[in-house]
Amino acid sequence: MPPVLPRARGEIALSTKPVAGRSVLDTLRQSGAYKALFPRPEHSLQAILVNTSGGVTGGDRFHVTAHIGADTHTTLTTQAAERAYRASPGETGHMRTRLTVWENATLHWLPQELILYNGCALDRRLEIDLAPTARLLMAEPILFGRTAMGETLTDATFRDRISITRQGQPLYLDGVSLTGDLAARLARASSGNGAAAMVSLLYVAPDAEAHLDPLRALLPATGGASLLAPDMLTLRLVAPDGHALRTHLLPALDRLSRGALPTSWRL
Repeated sequence: MPPVLPRARGEIALSTKPVAGRSVLDTLRQSGAYKALFPRPEHSLQAILVNTSGGVTGGDRFHVTAHIGADTHTTLTTQAAERAYRASPGETGHMRTRLTVWENATLHWLPQELILYNGCALDRRLEIDLAPTARLLMAEPILFGRTAMGETLTDATFRDRISITRQGQPLYLDGVSLTGDLAARLARASSGNGAAAMVSLLYVAPDAEAHLDPLRALLPATGGASLLAPDMLTLRLVAPDGHALRTHLLPALDRLSRGALPTSWRL
């Protein structure tokens, strides 16, 4: 029998609360290969998620659960780009994130890029439930291979599901399911037209409509922004590589975060 290879496990569970006008950590539990670091900004709380195993491969399992307390402002980001490495046949890596945002709270869910390597197999799910007065800025950037190294994804599996609800009622549902020669599929004009990078962004706040025209002015021809509701703005952008993606994404995030983009994004 082939040897049983070690698999990474990691879990982070946290909650926040307001204290004297500041957002602070209330509870924290972390285990395995997932850790959270906490810089000290003035009023908001920032958590940087760190995968100490260095990436995700087949059989790995990572979980994040967060309760963003009422009247708090929290940013969840990552130390660096996450990497989905080659998986053994028949094995899939799993990433699960469940976030709850309570009344008058603001959550910025801003992980850095997910890089898919050739041969990877990843199943990822993000679920966020908002209270009626909660605000959200979410961005999920993805790189399809390491273009600077000439890598193309000729054999990979990627399943991604995003579910945003308000008190359990659907606001935004998105899904990607790609298997096999991803480079060939993304080369089609009807899918990526040769793109190797993509980001999905959602902004839920009362001033969403005011940002629509300025964001459209920041986007190239391969991006688009629209309103799903007066308080909900969505943006989708594809680009030839990660550098081009960031060139257009960073100004949009700076605007929507009011200049509070995490420091790790600028390193």
